Amino acid sequence: MPLLWMVATSLKSMEEIVSFPPNLFPEQLRWENYPNTIKAFPFVRYTLNTLFITIFVVLGNVLSNSFIAYGFAKLKFPGKRFLFILVLSTMMIPGFVTMIPQYILFSKMGWVGTYLPLIVPSFFGSAFNIFLVRQYYMTINDELIEAAQMDGASHLYIWSRVMIPLSKPVLVTIALNAFNGAWNDFLGPLLYIHNEELYTLQIGLQSFKNQSTTQWNYLMVGACLVLLPTLVLFFLAQNYFIEGIDLTGGSKN
Repeated sequence: MPLLWMVATSLKSMEEIVSFPPNLFPEQLRWENYPNTIKAFPFVRYTLNTLFITIFVVLGNVLSNSFIAYGFAKLKFPGKRFLFILVLSTMMIPGFVTMIPQYILFSKMGWVGTYLPLIVPSFFGSAFNIFLVRQYYMTINDELIEAAQMDGASHLYIWSRVMIPLSKPVLVTIALNAFNGAWNDFLGPLLYIHNEELYTLQIGLQSFKNQSTTQWNYLMVGACLVLLPTLVLFFLAQNYFIEGIDLTGGSKN
């Protein structure tokens, strides 16, 4: 119902929105609200800014989490179990606890006001994604790695040429979650981005909402456009997503 109300409101005039009693469906479809919204505030610039951040966040999550998970799943080294438990224990730390220390760290590094605090952490992995990929890697037969090592392949080669092609479902799952998190992130850009030209869509929509006279139909148009890429990606990759979170899919031959 909220989704239906959002779409319907995006096609109404302001007079119809504030009318009482309210109507769910518009009496006349105002398709011009969509091009008018794009012209009402720098929607294209904010979209490109958000897309720039999202692409690097997705890339960083896929590479770092799969690389770290390979070490925990297929390599043997002293203290592996302890380190894996230590990584998982970080999931119990709320993000709000580390928010201020991270801000102080990035401020001293001179990164505040840039996209670096939003992008760089994604290249160092996250506990949940590492766990997810590691469990998926455990279903892949070790004989594949042993055969590759007998042919002289290094672990870096095995990870990039053997494991990644065999783990597309779980990597697509990570990519979807990373895309959703970066695309819809509000708090991160709010903390670190101070230049209006660097605003993301979430900050741009909030800034547009805080104008003296909020045009609710335009705001709903912006919300629909922001939601659209996420819906499209989930519909296109839903089979990969379901298979990626299925950790009992059997051994991959």
